[in-house]
Amino acid sequence: MTRKRIFMAGATGTIGRATARALIAHGHELVCLVRPARAGRGASAPGGWAALLPGSEVRVGQVTDAVSLARDGFRGERFDAVVSCLASRTGVPRDAWAIDHAAHLQLLAAALDAGARQFVLLSALCVQKPRLEFQRAKLAFEAQLMVSGLAYSIVRPTAFFKSLSGQVERVRRGKPYLVFGDGRLTACKPISDDDLAAFIADCVDDPARWNRVLPIGGPGPAQTPLQQAHALFSLLGREPRIRHVPVALLDAIVAVLGALGSLAPALAAKAELARIGRYYATESMLVLDATTGRYDEAATPSTGRETLADYHARLLRGEATLDRAEHAVF
Repeated sequence: MTRKRIFMAGATGTIGRATARALIAHGHELVCLVRPARAGRGASAPGGWAALLPGSEVRVGQVTDAVSLARDGFRGERFDAVVSCLASRTGVPRDAWAIDHAAHLQLLAAALDAGARQFVLLSALCVQKPRLEFQRAKLAFEAQLMVSGLAYSIVRPTAFFKSLSGQVERVRRGKPYLVFGDGRLTACKPISDDDLAAFIADCVDDPARWNRVLPIGGPGPAQTPLQQAHALFSLLGREPRIRHVPVALLDAIVAVLGALGSLAPALAAKAELARIGRYYATESMLVLDATTGRYDEAATPSTGRETLADYHARLLRGEATLDRAEHAVF
């Protein structure tokens, strides 16, 4: 395995930190860019972000500012590859186009200036059926990356554990598990941070993953929300209590907020968040068959070892913590 010098953006999120660990474990030299606000919060821990990203060099700068990115991040140095786990925090249009598109274009330009020959991008499987602005922003950058001349790996994962675990605590407290419709509207192959991180790190080293779009899910068969609910109640040793929420309720919320959004920008942002929630409530996170228009479990690759039930068991035992950030529906 060839040791590479890698510049990484988006290293402070849960998947970013896991990816940084995986890259270090592969023996690479890693430089992580941390934005000033995150650096301040990380500094509350001993050693700041350097302690949370062990083995890497942490630099403070703004990926959204081309001058800061060059001066504080790349510093005129040479890098073999760039890895980005950077993503907009909310998915609302302004944030999405600023981060998922514009900031990534600046990162790509800086990578070319630094002599990098490779770019590994964490994207999202949902872009294959784009109906939302953050999906369009991601696709616009993917298109630019593909024609950049760099060897690229575009990783499109299915649902993350943290986005599927928001109901663990409410169910533990005796509340019912909420599902949309009959609970079988969607399915996914949940993937853990560490399993996804290992897959991303392997993209740096494996030429078979270069110049490819790579959908990826976790181990085992696809799961519907109803199946996830039953698995959680089984872990708790309780009879399932499931409440079905009509999708029409989401439609009504989207319609009302959309109408009010024309009068108030804050409500326009909330309307987009409602659209995002409805999308995930009705669309599977599996590979989409372009011919049939159906989601295909068999065509969705799997990787890793930890299942969602394994993770929920660790949560219930207090062996894992849940950092959902913006990955919240309930």
